[in-house]
Amino acid sequence: MPGIILFPSPACDPVVSPPLDQPICAILLDVEGSTTSIDFVYKVLFPYARSHVQGFLKRHGSSPDIQKDVAALRREHLQDTRQNLNPPALNNIEPDSIVPYFQWLTDRNRKSTPLKSLQGKIWEEGYAHGMLCSHVFEDVPAALKRWQEENKKIAIFSSGSVLAQKLLFAHTTSGDLTHYLSANFDTTIGTKTDPVSYQRITNAMQCSPSAIVFISDLVAELNAASSAGLQTLLCERPGNHPQPSNSFKVIRSFEELNFAQIVFSKGL
Repeated sequence: MPGIILFPSPACDPVVSPPLDQPICAILLDVEGSTTSIDFVYKVLFPYARSHVQGFLKRHGSSPDIQKDVAALRREHLQDTRQNLNPPALNNIEPDSIVPYFQWLTDRNRKSTPLKSLQGKIWEEGYAHGMLCSHVFEDVPAALKRWQEENKKIAIFSSGSVLAQKLLFAHTTSGDLTHYLSANFDTTIGTKTDPVSYQRITNAMQCSPSAIVFISDLVAELNAASSAGLQTLLCERPGNHPQPSNSFKVIRSFEELNFAQIVFSKGL
């Protein structure tokens, strides 16, 4: 597998610089499109939750945790109705009456905290029963190991719940990778396109913003992180969605990533 390639533009040679005055102390990783293929999320995880939600709610709908998610989804449904978004109707008070709305939100990839929470619980059961095994790109396990050996903190920031993140990294085809991770962040800390979210993460990780590098496949997220003072890299993986014009440095593998030699740049 080729090593990391850094591109100011597709036609340029890799750019390096002398070591940073303040070394990178932490790496903040997006999941979908960065550590894990978009296809795994959209073609495996989402369909699994979509098709299993009704049975899951019938079995576990009396659980306080599940009732909390359902109640939050009902409040979100009310907001969508008031905004004339035409969500599917909720016909009764039974927990599984939320199923059409759950599926409606899933189809729209809504970054909804209760949706993501409920999805994570459904996936937890799937992993436990051996029905799910998660994907990470081939270069990810070795990179996590190397960064840990370099005494760098490694954290995840994903719209998926913290539970979903931990499950994904615990059940990969390369084994359990969770011991490499020092922190997990989800939408309970804020959205991924809000600079305030990255300020909160910076405080939680106890690092200065410029000592954290955020790696994501989405320019909108990198713009937010950059606005909060973080270093940023745009991850291009097979199957990722095209991004708008930007000036972020591009990586296509975590292999041989040398943070002391990267010239970081800002988005537009």
